[in-house]
Amino acid sequence: MLGTVISGDRRIGGAALEERVKKAASGFLSLGLNEGDRVAILMRNDIAFLEATFACGELGLYPVPVNWHFSADETAYVLNDSGAKALVIHADLLPALAGSVPEGVETVIVETPPEVQQAYRLASDACQVPAGERNWDLWLEEQTPYDGKAKAAPVSMIYTSGTTGHPKGVRRLPPKEDQTAATLEARKYVFDFQPSMRAVMTGPLYHSAPNLYSTFSVRIGGTLFLQPRFDAEETLALIEREKLTHGHLVPTMFVRLLRLPEEVRTKYDLSSLVRVMHGAAPCSQAVKKQMIDWWGPVIHEYYGGTETGAAVHCSSEEWLAHPGTVGKAIPGATVKVLDEEGRELPAGDVGEIFLRLWSFPDFTYHNKDEARGECEREGLITCGDVGCLDEDGFLYLRDRKRDMVISGGVNIYPVEIEHELIQMPGVQDCAVFGIPNEEFGESLAAAIQPMEGSAMTAEDVTTWLAPRIAKYKLPHVVTFHEALPREETGKIFKRKLRDPYWKDAGRAI
Repeated sequence: MLGTVISGDRRIGGAALEERVKKAASGFLSLGLNEGDRVAILMRNDIAFLEATFACGELGLYPVPVNWHFSADETAYVLNDSGAKALVIHADLLPALAGSVPEGVETVIVETPPEVQQAYRLASDACQVPAGERNWDLWLEEQTPYDGKAKAAPVSMIYTSGTTGHPKGVRRLPPKEDQTAATLEARKYVFDFQPSMRAVMTGPLYHSAPNLYSTFSVRIGGTLFLQPRFDAEETLALIEREKLTHGHLVPTMFVRLLRLPEEVRTKYDLSSLVRVMHGAAPCSQAVKKQMIDWWGPVIHEYYGGTETGAAVHCSSEEWLAHPGTVGKAIPGATVKVLDEEGRELPAGDVGEIFLRLWSFPDFTYHNKDEARGECEREGLITCGDVGCLDEDGFLYLRDRKRDMVISGGVNIYPVEIEHELIQMPGVQDCAVFGIPNEEFGESLAAAIQPMEGSAMTAEDVTTWLAPRIAKYKLPHVVTFHEALPREETGKIFKRKLRDPYWKDAGRAI
């Protein structure tokens, strides 16, 4: 039996949720969809997002979550590349796609709910389903619940963010006979999925980790509270009010929680928390230590990717004993650090990280099978990160391989500088990246989003960093921005910051 999903003042679960899921499955059948077909889902966090996902599972369809921040052209690419035969979309997002939805794609429109309207300050009339269009709720009322045998539910086909060129759809292959139970046990090990969990989802469901976390917490019978978008104090209030036990956040959210005034941070009772997961981006040691000191040893970290799943896990106790680690390989997983020639490096040496959770079903890139082999060495998969292992097998990230800067022949990992910058008073967000330099090949630039009302100069930034990092790591260029190009997942679009510097350089590295 499915668990319960709560969003704003709306709540549904158990038999009522299962009936809507089975009606949606019948609806998809009526549109001519068959096992293996794809259904694109273009929505903010909403109950209907999960209803559509679970309905796909009944029929063996692939749900394809689409980043609603995408432009019309980017969305059209995903719809075309995935071969989606249906699109489930929030009403307010539909006008931007005028003329971009491929011919033959059946569209079902979901009324944008009040809590989403409020969170994004949307006009109420823009959130209504236009007359004559297929309305999700009315459409479900017309259906008879699907009573066929449920197919093997495919994992959502997530499109990677795509730092260069178009994103790639990660299509999970059907699990082998012995993989399903082992995969579930691995997920329980990392995320502590259980029927009694009361979890909050703060990240967008189009992203792989929030999508997996949300769907599995409900499938296992738990209660899931969806936030339309992250708000630091509202999250604390929700934890106290609903006695939440579990949650999924990213380091940027930690920073925003820690920025709250002391009187706000201390007035909420957080004692119900059992396990709060974080991942998706590196976390500053100082930030993580402050979170553990505040929330207690409930902070857990995972590492992996859309392609690999969570193959590395770290408890608070392990992190305190190995500060800076993201954890060690979970049972049934392998983690290695390799050099450019594919040779395994000894403890302490930095190289590219390759890993594999062997129970996790294999994958291919949809329509790009040839790209599958490019990320693999001897069966292990890389997410494009560099780091090292210690003598005890704990993994430490240094940076994204593509973000590493080589200045005068020296490797510099921007994340190290970012971890220091984010602790500077007045800094809300920051990004450090490489820009062209005639003498050294590359030098560093820092883009900073100051907190509201904060005034700072490039000299202030250099003064803050100078005693904290080596001189050769100091940014040569410091710019200030009202807002950095950041997704709600916490990831900054560094490419959008970096590209203008390289546009006329005649080279890309």
